[in-house]
Amino acid sequence: MSRLPAPIDPVPDPWPLHGLVLRTPRLELRPDDDPSIRELVVTVHAAGVHPADEMPFAMPWTDADPRYLGRGMAQYLWGRRAACSPEDWSIHFIVRVDGEVAGLQELAATRFDVLREVRTGSYLGRRFQRRGYGTEMRAAVLAFAFDRLGATTARSAYLEGNESSARVSRRLGYRPDGTALTVARGPRVVEHRLLLTAGAFVRPGWELRVEGYTAELAGFLAADPPR
Repeated sequence: MSRLPAPIDPVPDPWPLHGLVLRTPRLELRPDDDPSIRELVVTVHAAGVHPADEMPFAMPWTDADPRYLGRGMAQYLWGRRAACSPEDWSIHFIVRVDGEVAGLQELAATRFDVLREVRTGSYLGRRFQRRGYGTEMRAAVLAFAFDRLGATTARSAYLEGNESSARVSRRLGYRPDGTALTVARGPRVVEHRLLLTAGAFVRPGWELRVEGYTAELAGFLAADPPR
């Protein structure tokens, strides 16, 4: 006959990411949940995230049949959320402007306990582009990674021709870190890889406000404890 586990008081939070909030002067970033994923799908469907004749992503997910695009977005985010562990995690922040979902900003790491390195990726609905939000939301997760989590380096990449992503990286202090060939929509394309150290980070003129960074969350991310 099996025995029930011994009671724990207090019961540990089963999902310590749920209370995390990053705030900048214009943006609010929270980890994805099911209601916000629905809003993100609406934003993407409204006007897309890039011109139809361009493909900024190595995985051309925006080419999906529009009837199933939202389902694919939800399944991807559910899968990444479910797979999170201290050894390999990704936080998909839903980015809001005045309460409206504008896009998504990812912060991810593998063996952060040893490497102290993060990766980023992002996109914005076209209506929210060319307003500086892309720089602001990446600066937010970089400040969080360097100042709270204890990261020492951050990596990013962009495909040849994606000047908006390259421009954001230059503004924040990334330096070139080699290239690779990949495939997007059939033809091969050059992927530019970038590296940013904590010391080279070009900090914004504002201070990031962080809520919900708890000891439980730090343990879940294998990161520095809250100060």
